[in-house]
Amino acid sequence: MSVLAIANLRVNFGGLIALDDVFIDVAPNSIVGLIGPNGAGKTTLFNCISGLVAPTSGEISIHGKKVDWLKSYELANFEISRTLQGVGLFSGLSVIENVMMGADKKRESNFLKDLFGLSAKSERKLRAKAQDALAWAGALDLADKTPSELTYPETKRVSIARALVSEPKILLLDEPAAGLGQDDIDKFADLLRQLKQRCAIIIVEHHVDFIGAISDQVYVLNFGKVIASGSFDTVKRDPAVLAAYLGTSNQSGTDQLGVNNA
Repeated sequence: MSVLAIANLRVNFGGLIALDDVFIDVAPNSIVGLIGPNGAGKTTLFNCISGLVAPTSGEISIHGKKVDWLKSYELANFEISRTLQGVGLFSGLSVIENVMMGADKKRESNFLKDLFGLSAKSERKLRAKAQDALAWAGALDLADKTPSELTYPETKRVSIARALVSEPKILLLDEPAAGLGQDDIDKFADLLRQLKQRCAIIIVEHHVDFIGAISDQVYVLNFGKVIASGSFDTVKRDPAVLAAYLGTSNQSGTDQLGVNNA
């Protein structure tokens, strides 16, 4: 059973068709990569899933059940969590307090009460969840630091922990490799391979080599349409994908999408 499936998704912005008949299918404990040239519709698709953009038409099923398109405040109710391109940590809070801010409100996590000691039992439970999330993200040693003391790759790990503290079954990552050097990208890939034991992961990313290294399934968008889907090894040889990225239709049948041509 898919944890998330989308069919016939269409989004119009006035006379502009941003997405047209888009589909994706996400298996449990898998990593699904969304790639494509700039303006292909990847972020719009992510925003539809996240409740930030209302589709013109289309269907979405979550955990095997067809549902109405979500509002952004409903994500936690469907066990979905999202990170943003900008990490957005609160400078006045410690790392562990930032992670606690991501807790699902339906699970006894009144953060203000927890933070200021008005509910000691609840605070202990929430702090333990935050520590667990930091451990999964490889960032437990950062718990007592402030955001200003973190390196940029460390802030990425903390943002992952904040998304994990609500115990999602679906994790949406928006360009998690952006701004990272190759060593940190490799470490991040290892982290995500471990995290898929815990939840399905959907990634919008420009680093094609990164997607190729971690994804179980890849969807390639161009001009608002899915032009190819399948394993990375399959889609990187697809003539439509080569044309979209490289301006070639692969007439010889020998060229393929180089992993450094993102």
